Parts: sequence; C-alpha cells; structure tokens
Amino acid sequence: MPDIAGEAIDRLITVEAKNRGMPHNVLPPMYEAARKHVGGRPITMVAAEKLKSVLKKGDTVLILTGAGYVPTLIKGESDGPPGAAALARVLYRGLGAVPVYVTEECHADPVIASSQAIGVMVKTFAEARDRHLGAAFATAPLVQAEVPAWVAKIYDEMKPKMVISTERLGPGRNGVIHTATALPLQGPDKHCEFDVVDISPVFTEATKRGIPTIGIGDHGNELGFETIRAAVEKSMPKGATLCTSVAADILLPCMMSNWGCYGIEAALAYLLKRPELIHSAADEERNIRACLNAGGLEAMYCTMDFSVDGLDGEISMAVMQFLSAIVRKNLESGTVGLTH
Repeated sequence: MPDIAGEAIDRLITVEAKNRGMPHNVLPPMYEAARKHVGGRPITMVAAEKLKSVLKKGDTVLILTGAGYVPTLIKGESDGPPGAAALARVLYRGLGAVPVYVTEECHADPVIASSQAIGVMVKTFAEARDRHLGAAFATAPLVQAEVPAWVAKIYDEMKPKMVISTERLGPGRNGVIHTATALPLQGPDKHCEFDVVDISPVFTEATKRGIPTIGIGDHGNELGFETIRAAVEKSMPKGATLCTSVAADILLPCMMSNWGCYGIEAALAYLLKRPELIHSAADEERNIRACLNAGGLEAMYCTMDFSVDGLDGEISMAVMQFLSAIVRKNLESGTVGLTH
C-alpha cells in the first residue's frame, strides 16, 4: 500500500539532527500538525498523489526556491537548489511536465548548476515546452513594484497547473521576510544589504486561481507555514514573528528542504512503479557539489564545505540510498527468502 512506503519515507526525511546551538524538538510538532491538515496520512505520498493526478504531459509546474543573501550568502545556500532540481527531474522524466524554476537573479547560478548536474537542462520556456528539452527559468524583477506585472505575465504565458515552493522565504504577518532566527530581511533594520524582493505573490496567485500548491520547508519562515501557524508559534523561538503568512494546500516540514523534495521524488517514483526515477547517491554528490561550486554556500557556516545545513554531504547521499531501498522493497512482491 502507498502509505506503508510513505510512512517510511516521511520518517526518514523528518529525522531531527541538529547541533546544540539550534532549537530542538521543533520539527515533530510541526510535522504532526501538517500531517493532520492532510488527513493524517504520510505527507510525501499525499503530495506525490496530487502531482500525479494534476500534472499531465506538457503541463507547466512552477518551482520556487532561493534563500540566503548578502553579505553572508551572496548567491544563496546549498539547501534549496539541489532539492528543486531533484523535483524538476522526477516531474520531467516521470510525468513529462515542464518545470520552471522561479527565483531571483542572485540565486540563478546554483539552481541552474544543480539542475544540469542532475541531468535536467535549463532552456527557454518555449524550448522546454515545445521541444521537451528540460526545465525553464523565470527570474524575478529587482524592484518590488514590478512583481505584480511579472506574476501576471508568468500565469498568462506559462499557465501553470501546480506551484511548489522549497526553501523559499515568505513574509510574516507584519509583511516582512525573516530569517530562521527572526532577523528581518526587509525594512530599516534589515539583516541584509538590500531589501529582499518578495516573490510570494507567485504562490498566492495560485491559490486565488484554484491551482494546487505544495510548500516545503524546515523552520517555518518558508512559504506555506501559515497552514500550521499555531504549531510554528509554539515550537519555534520567535515563531510568531518569523512564521510566514502564506499558506499551502499541502505543507511538508522536514529536516532540510532538500530532503523534503527527495521524499516527494521517492513517493512519486513509487506511485509510478519506476524506482529508477530516484536520483542516485552519486547523482546527489554531483548535485550538491555543483550548487556549492556555483556559489550556493553551506548555510550553517557559510563555507564551500561539502555539507548542507551542517550535515555532511555524505549523509544526503545516504538518504538517497535509503529512499531508493524503501521504494524498491515496497515494490517487490512475494515472500522470497523467508525461512521461518
């Protein structure tokens, strides 16, 4: 049954492994609240079922990502782009969809590098749509006042059927985007060298149009966490401030956003009965290293060390091996090898 595989997948990607300087026991209550929102079932499987039911060959799916800004993370971080690339890969190869990465110019290089490293070319939208040549890219304007017209153009030209956000920061109820420690990224006291452009209208426009949305994040300041605001406020330090005001139809809190994407990737591969769609550990190494080499730094220490959110890259590689094993074992039939 799908939920047996989904249960194992969800457990793996929600293991809380953080150093003692980080808030602990925040993920379990947020995950349980998000799971309750989708009827108590494994969230990765619910998300995969929605993707499979909505997206047909040639349909456009928007994938928003990008966190981290100057002066510390000039081109963003290693959590976000690798996961977005993995989702694009499985949607492109598994469903024939047209993935479109949506972010700012400062995050473009790591996203494109991860995508290409994992086997998905990044072309113009026309090439991706008409010739099935991989994914496309939509770059946000530098001025907030230009965002509404840009969003309207995206929807008019690309006609997305689903919108996904992974490690994409969104504004709190005070209208300000915050870091995971509630530092403002906009306004006079911003912890950044410029006012971050808010591209959450891409996500909220989907809700207005009745287009399904999936939000993936790890601390509550990412798009989608308004869905479980009470849990974020109770669990996260300064949660009432940092929690985004943007809700999602399906929300997946996870250890790191990349792992949430990988979990949905695995669940979709299970539903399609195509375990080969799951990218390998070797793919994952190329994925992370490409992101790092393109400027997407490890966010915990702001270095090019082979790691994501303080965890060695080898751990993410192992996660891919484990996810593949979960899917393959759950697709096996019979009782071969039983001796007792």
